[in-house]
Amino acid sequence: MATREAGGVVLGKAAEKLFSLSGLFAVYKPKGPTSAGVLNLLKEKLLAEAGMQTNMNKRNQVLKIGHGGTLDSAAEGVLVIGIGKGTKMLGTMLAGSKKYTAIGLLGKATDTLDATGKVTEEKPYDQITKGDLENVLQKFTGDIMQVPPLYSALKKDGERLSTLMKRGEAVEAKPARPVRVYSLSLQQFQPPLFTLDVECGGGFYVRSLVSDIGKELSTCATMQELTRTKHGPFTLEEHALHEDKWTIDEIARSLEHCTSLLPGEPSHKKLKTEHPGETAVSCEDK
Repeated sequence: MATREAGGVVLGKAAEKLFSLSGLFAVYKPKGPTSAGVLNLLKEKLLAEAGMQTNMNKRNQVLKIGHGGTLDSAAEGVLVIGIGKGTKMLGTMLAGSKKYTAIGLLGKATDTLDATGKVTEEKPYDQITKGDLENVLQKFTGDIMQVPPLYSALKKDGERLSTLMKRGEAVEAKPARPVRVYSLSLQQFQPPLFTLDVECGGGFYVRSLVSDIGKELSTCATMQELTRTKHGPFTLEEHALHEDKWTIDEIARSLEHCTSLLPGEPSHKKLKTEHPGETAVSCEDK
């Protein structure tokens, strides 16, 4: 039964419910795909369930959906999604802190600062104790200056630095910029591996943190694994929908549940919207 139209397309019941969805919810991003890839898969599944083709630009454009902060391909965890009018809420409602669990590897450095890159340096680490590591963490808590990694979503002349690097083009490091670390603690130390819990503000790179910790310890380090456990009020355990729950009804339930989370969330820093009105909002948190 046809009900109403969106963008010139006559909608059935499922489609009408899909296009009535509005607000913020969270999904689980696994290791491997990009954040944009996860968003596109989610959009395809929802449009398919609604009986709409996804290969027609006109039909794709009428579903307003975006994510509130890129996670690296190799990372997993919470990816916050805005749908309908929720896309306009991404910048203001998700300006709070993010929490991560990161596993670092002492003694090796890579060009990407994580396990996906080529090893560029190796140094001994046997002398480093748990106490040494805990003492160093204090230097990276609070308002600090951080140099972003060369392999990143930051842009030069409209192109991502990571794209330029992969093409073999010379890329200068971006200048250090102020970032905020609300809390930083050592959860486990089994040399050469160490596990950190980090709570930080926008624009912070955990990869850079791990690398800088290695340098401060007179060795080198690279990030092996990264999990975003919380973004704003959304937690990995309670709110992130796995792919088998990416249905119109499940998202409607999640939106209803998550509405109560949003009021009162402190706004520390407004996220940067690269293209107002488009689907993706980026805050460069990796």
